Amino acid sequence: MVTTILNADLHCHSVVSDGTLTPEALAERAKAQGVELWALTDHDEVGGQHRAATAARAIGLHYLTGVEISVTFVGQTVHIVGLGFDPDNTALKAGLTQTRGGRNQRAMEMSDGLARVGIKGAYEGATQYAGNPELVSRTHFARFLVETGICRDTNEVFRKYLIEGKPGYVPHRWASLKDAVGWITDAGGAAIIAHPARYKFSTNEEFALFSEFKSHGGLGVEVVTGSHTAAEYLTYADMAIEFGLAASRGSDFHSPTESHTELGALPYLAGSLQPVWELLSHRIQAHSAPGPTSAVAH
Repeated sequence: MVTTILNADLHCHSVVSDGTLTPEALAERAKAQGVELWALTDHDEVGGQHRAATAARAIGLHYLTGVEISVTFVGQTVHIVGLGFDPDNTALKAGLTQTRGGRNQRAMEMSDGLARVGIKGAYEGATQYAGNPELVSRTHFARFLVETGICRDTNEVFRKYLIEGKPGYVPHRWASLKDAVGWITDAGGAAIIAHPARYKFSTNEEFALFSEFKSHGGLGVEVVTGSHTAAEYLTYADMAIEFGLAASRGSDFHSPTESHTELGALPYLAGSLQPVWELLSHRIQAHSAPGPTSAVAH
């Protein structure tokens, strides 16, 4: 039996999407923070996976491949994390390329909106902070507005400029829930609902999300994550049990200076939950001879 008492961090971002550290630096930081099982989950991109796996193996850190796919569900953006898949799967890579395709147009429209309130050159400014020009996001715009002194921090940027109803907000239609879960599953991985408390769904809409996700073959939900409160850990532990989903754990770490939660700093999963890594023990990339299941068992 693979224990729930494991310092697994299965949600974070590198410069390949909207983080500030390289995959190699994240591996080192995760190891230094006591993480025992790690996954890099860049937005709509698997370009950092081989680098992350190689870096983890070199320092004795067990690794699961990861990605965070943007999905539109009842008019809102939802994120689906994929874990333990083949990062070279052709259909997955094609789907992610299609999903990324709308990001650049969206970024230019965001820049136009900011220009109308007197903030010029935001697109060019944001791209300076994007390690991957295909993945310019609101986070990169936020960093530009902070560095230029327009706002004190990224929270202020989002509040004043980048959330719905503000000048730089532009909605985008992402992948469908069915497609995202299908890409992950067909590539041999497990699909996970990321940070469910962040979505502003009604009770009925949230039930519909979990039900449809499960019907498409989704396997898990992030219960313990950087944006959840202690009360929300309990809420989504109950949801995991109600829907028969495995539980995941991840900080959603982006940057040493911006993230509220450090890699590996979350509470452990409750013992009543089935950890997602139990389902994926055969996909864990181990660093030593004993093998992936024994390597993460306590």
